[in-house]
Amino acid sequence: MKPVYLLLIFVFCSSAAQKVLPLDTLKLKEAKDMLADDYGNLYIYKSKDFSFTKYDSLGKQLGKMMLTVPYKVQNVQNPLNVPLFSENAQEMKFVDQNMNEIQRIDFKQKFGFIRMAYAEDLQQLWLLDDSTKRLIQYNFRNDTTINSYPFDISFEDLTDMLVYENKIYILTRNHIRIYTPKFEKIFEAPLVNGKRFRRENDTILVITNNSILKYSPEKGMTTVFEDPEAQIVDKNILSYFEINGNKLYLYSLEKVKKPKQEKQPESQPEIIQESTGKPTENSEKKPDETQPEGKSDHTLEQLVEDVREIQTEGVERLTN
Repeated sequence: MKPVYLLLIFVFCSSAAQKVLPLDTLKLKEAKDMLADDYGNLYIYKSKDFSFTKYDSLGKQLGKMMLTVPYKVQNVQNPLNVPLFSENAQEMKFVDQNMNEIQRIDFKQKFGFIRMAYAEDLQQLWLLDDSTKRLIQYNFRNDTTINSYPFDISFEDLTDMLVYENKIYILTRNHIRIYTPKFEKIFEAPLVNGKRFRRENDTILVITNNSILKYSPEKGMTTVFEDPEAQIVDKNILSYFEINGNKLYLYSLEKVKKPKQEKQPESQPEIIQESTGKPTENSEKKPDETQPEGKSDHTLEQLVEDVREIQTEGVERLTN
């Protein structure tokens, strides 16, 4: 009976958890980064021509910007006001839902050399000034510096910054570090190919090339989505997205089957159980304990019916 169970589970996972979105492979082939907003729109950044293009979920182009220098897109969670920072141009700009520039902030005249900028809201920026080794809280609406803190960190491989609840989150390609504004380190952990932060209410996520990790003060860093073969991954409030083989895949947040990590910290046994999808109490049971004799046909029939119901529910959620 085990092969039958495995076949049914495989069919369910393939149909309910994964969906290929109709985005032209030529549009994805040279993508340097991809982001998804909470309305299902997709944003593709190409470093080859510095283009930043917005598509809907059906692949229709909604807007496009041709940039003259490299820009880092902070996030697209609020599609009405998307912040982009350029270390080369020493400026930050905001674009609207149609990819039109609505505001530009020039740092050259007021500060030294800004290595990273984070837009906390529609009034305040946090800036890492490499020339003075300071963290600056800046109100760009009235052009005033609110606070300035000594922040003598290494700027090598710096990829992103986030400020939330009086904590400074610093991301490099190989580490995440968390500080207080007084430059007191409260957390550090290694990771691979860190790209950017994403905050969802109180949850802090780290997006890497092919995985999404979650930070919690109790457990540190845990993987919530991973595909070693993916070129780019991202998520919104409903789904995970990945580009793999120049195709765009969507995975339901509830139905996704998280693969096992090759290496898990010893302090995170709960995450290992979550990623396998097998409850702890069932993993050590023998076959004769889980399926009494004489009831195999009934069990199979019930399993088929359960899978059919769950699969229907999964497809309905994906199409909605």
